[in-house]
Amino acid sequence: MKIRKAVLPVAGLGTRFLPATKAQPKEMLPIVDKPLVQYAVEEVAASGLPMVIFVTGRGKQAIENHFDVSAELERELAGRGKEDLREQVRAIAGLLRFAYVRQQVPRGLGHAILAAQDLVDDEPFCVLLSDDVIHSQVPCLKQMLDVFECYGRSVVAIQRVPRGTVSSYGIIRGQLVPDRRWGGRLFRIEDMVEKPDPKKAPSNLAVIGRYILTPGIFGELAATRAGAGGEIQLTDGLRRLLEREPIYGYVFEGTRYDAGDKLGFLKATVEIALSRPDLGNPFRQYLKSLKL
Repeated sequence: MKIRKAVLPVAGLGTRFLPATKAQPKEMLPIVDKPLVQYAVEEVAASGLPMVIFVTGRGKQAIENHFDVSAELERELAGRGKEDLREQVRAIAGLLRFAYVRQQVPRGLGHAILAAQDLVDDEPFCVLLSDDVIHSQVPCLKQMLDVFECYGRSVVAIQRVPRGTVSSYGIIRGQLVPDRRWGGRLFRIEDMVEKPDPKKAPSNLAVIGRYILTPGIFGELAATRAGAGGEIQLTDGLRRLLEREPIYGYVFEGTRYDAGDKLGFLKATVEIALSRPDLGNPFRQYLKSLKL
């Protein structure tokens, strides 16, 4: 089946960015001049999918407003002769079709995905975590969709990380798929371990916030027991799904920024600004002028 829908869980509290996130969603924090969540939505659009399903919670109205038409703002910009800005603002609302479902209590990523089940229906779908901003020539999601079109099974994005940092990630154990099309980047997953001890980790292949999932994941998540803090973890659901059908891990091409972390957010801001044609040169000169 052709994938048509992407799920973006945005109901988290964003506690790592307090107090900035006390009154605004973490997903609306800007990297240069676009909020985090817009980078994820633009990746979905560039990958050819027509629809995004936001899993929201309390205090997340700003996300819905951001992707809606703002007639008053557009009139104001038009009246000031700022047509380029007006078109830019209007384009945000026209990126995709948007739907919203409420996760009343944030109980983990697995629970957020379950909340979207009725809107996803019985078809494969994507999940993107806006904390992970991925800069690449071919969108990360599009790379994964190519794998899905070949195998028709769930695909998770993976990345090689330093062995000493594996305790911050879900880590896979897998076998390299001997298919030249993927250039040694595709693995058939045998197991997944959440935040293992570096000495016991099965590899340094870490799961990153991009997933293509078959609808079988819903039944497995529904049967998954809640863990610490009453949360239902996606990793646990994926391990259950592994018992029934293959799951692949794909080492994507591109640079990933962990914008859910303060240092990662700063790195993303600097490097994305440097890559911008309108900002790169003057910003580079400014950085060189600093006495570091």
